[in-house]
Amino acid sequence: MLNNSLYAKEGTPSPESCIRQSVMTFPEYELQPILCPNLSAGNSHIKHGFFTRQGGVSTGLFKSMNIGPSSSDNPNNVAKNRRAVVQYLGLDDNDLLTTWQHHSPDVVVATHHWGANRPTADSIVTSQSNLPIAVVTADCGPVLFCDAANEVIGAAHAGWRGATSGILQETVETMINQGAKLENIRATLGPTISGKNYEVGPEFVENLLGLDTANTNFLSPSGRSGHAHFDLPAYIIKRLTNLGVNAQSTGQCTYEDEDHFFSYRRMTHRREADYGRQISAIAIIEK
Repeated sequence: MLNNSLYAKEGTPSPESCIRQSVMTFPEYELQPILCPNLSAGNSHIKHGFFTRQGGVSTGLFKSMNIGPSSSDNPNNVAKNRRAVVQYLGLDDNDLLTTWQHHSPDVVVATHHWGANRPTADSIVTSQSNLPIAVVTADCGPVLFCDAANEVIGAAHAGWRGATSGILQETVETMINQGAKLENIRATLGPTISGKNYEVGPEFVENLLGLDTANTNFLSPSGRSGHAHFDLPAYIIKRLTNLGVNAQSTGQCTYEDEDHFFSYRRMTHRREADYGRQISAIAIIEK
């Protein structure tokens, strides 16, 4: 199980309600998603999970719950892992709805299963039942959204590019267009690389401060001249709260906790050939 004492993060304290794990065992799998019960506000039709790398069937660098179809993992193992997530959510053969993510502010509304014809976007919003929507990450911020009263949900991939260019605002606006009310929207940021493990260069610092000089609040000194550490989780939470969204963070660092999370930056530092991806998913379940 996760040792949550590791995850006291600068600027984004992690509520106890956001760090419960639910273990589900069935043949080949023992999934351990992180749950945030506050996200669904007591609506039993809404199921979600921030899934860790544990409990799947992949091996080697991808051990074991890799759900990234763009990785060089065995496609059959990836497909099995994705099906396990759907089954955990309470559905049968429906595949997860994911997109071709490209660090953008682009949002797509899901009205049906699109199969292998994935749209290019970094956020999905739906009010349709039995459509499990999800985002894939390996350091970037996975954000799940929910208006439980009106049953409108969203899932956003928020790396620094998306977070600074409007992916969170666009997701909220799209949810409202689909029937959500701002005052009802809750958002949870899942496992993300922490500030102390996210060093950025001079160009990044210049661009971030060019957007808003107050962004200096999300930077801290680095050991290298001109560089800094960027607190992406705190930045995401601040952007959400500025929008009027009730936001919280699960608090885990993907870079730091290798046992539970894949990390792109950890892979590059080790010069490994590839890396796995974890998934964060949400669905409105109506039988």
